[in-house]
Parts: sequence; structure tokens; C-alpha cells
Amino acid sequence: MIILKNEAEVARMRASGRIAAQVLAAVAQAVRPGVTTRELDELGERLIRAAGARSAFYGYRGYPGHLCVSVNEEVVHGIPGARVIQLGDVVSVDVGVEYDGFIGDTATTVMVGVTDPAVVRLVAAGRQALEQAVRRAVAGARLSDLSHAIEQTAVAAGFSVVRDFVGHGVGRRMHEDPQIPNFGAPGRGPRLHPGMTLALEPMLNQGGAEVDVLADGWTVVTRDRRKSVHFEHSVAIRDGAPLVLTCAD
Repeated sequence: MIILKNEAEVARMRASGRIAAQVLAAVAQAVRPGVTTRELDELGERLIRAAGARSAFYGYRGYPGHLCVSVNEEVVHGIPGARVIQLGDVVSVDVGVEYDGFIGDTATTVMVGVTDPAVVRLVAAGRQALEQAVRRAVAGARLSDLSHAIEQTAVAAGFSVVRDFVGHGVGRRMHEDPQIPNFGAPGRGPRLHPGMTLALEPMLNQGGAEVDVLADGWTVVTRDRRKSVHFEHSVAIRDGAPLVLTCAD
């Protein structure tokens, strides 16, 4: 687990997070009917390179994409390819970059002409779950306070949280300790201390919590093939309010 030692390190990680957020915003804006997930990946690659950064995903344990693009029943780790975005889809885009020795990791879910009220509520609940987790990412809190906030928000809205994949520490490496489940009772686990950096990433399913990994070894899908959403911010614990590292401005 990395602990940021000073404001200079905070600024370096914030710079990486800003690039990730800017790439995410641009790719999310490009999500529309007729676009393939590969075209979104190619756009992400160009933007990451133009910023002087590199994709933290490409080649990671053999992953073949520069972004993760997950559509509808795909929860996370969707490999970009020939899949064409259609009206009514929800598209989750996950961006990870390395810049100046630090990782920025962030994700969002985009609705493509969605009119189904249940899906609109699912997306809103995912966004709210992330907001609630970020609010609780303060010095002195317990790690499970964040997990509980995510689960509570999801369940109150009538949805389930994925249990097989979790948030994580982030810093000089993409996945660091601690793991951050999206469920659990509050008041458990390590206390949060200033300098800790965490990637909070609620994954909410429209149906059951169970998931499968496809034969490609990467793409995680809901077992019942109902829709899923994914939101993520990297945050730094500070004295007082947390610092969201993955903001575009």
C-alpha cells in the first residue's frame, strides 16, 4: 500500500488522475450508436499517448486493450472489439493510465438513448453509491464503512452489488492493498489514514449478484445476463474531506 508522503507526491498522482479523467470524459462523449468498442479503445489510446502517459491496462497480465469497455451484461474488463454500440445500451468505460510514476484509475457508465426507467435508476444508483463511498473516505473511518455505504445505496434502490470483484488501493501500481469490497458491515477493517490512496469502484447489477468470466479470461458478465453498471474514482485520504484524484479539471 502506498502512502503519499508530501504534497509533491499528491500533485504527481493528481496529474495522473487528471489525465485519466480527461480521457474518460472524451471517450464517454464518443459513445453513440454505430461506434464499435474497438473504436473507443483506439480513441483512448490516442488521447493517452497525446498526454504523454501510457495505458496502465495494456499488457497488464496479458490484457489486450488500452481501455476496458463493457456493454450491458458485461460488468467489467470488457475487451474492446467488433461489438457495435446500439440504442438502449449501457456502456461502462474504465480508464487506467500511468504518468510520472503514478496511476490514475477511473470509470463511468454511459446510457445510449436509454428509456427503460429501471435502467435509468440503476445508473443513478451506481453513481450515488460512488458518491456515498467517497464521502466516507475520511481519516479515522474504517475501510468497511465505504463498503457498507455502497451496498446500502444499491440495496435501497433495489439492486445487487458484485461480490467477486472489488475496489483496491492504487498508487505506483494499479492494484495495491487493501482490497475494498462493495458490501459488508460498517466499523470493520483498517482505519483510514492521511496519505492512503484508494480506487473506489461500485459495480451494481440489475438482477442477481452472481457473475461469470467468459472464455476470453477477462470479460466479466452477469450470470443472469441482466445489465450492470460500473463507476470509479481514485481518492486520497487527507485531514478533512477526501481529495478526488480523478477529476478532469
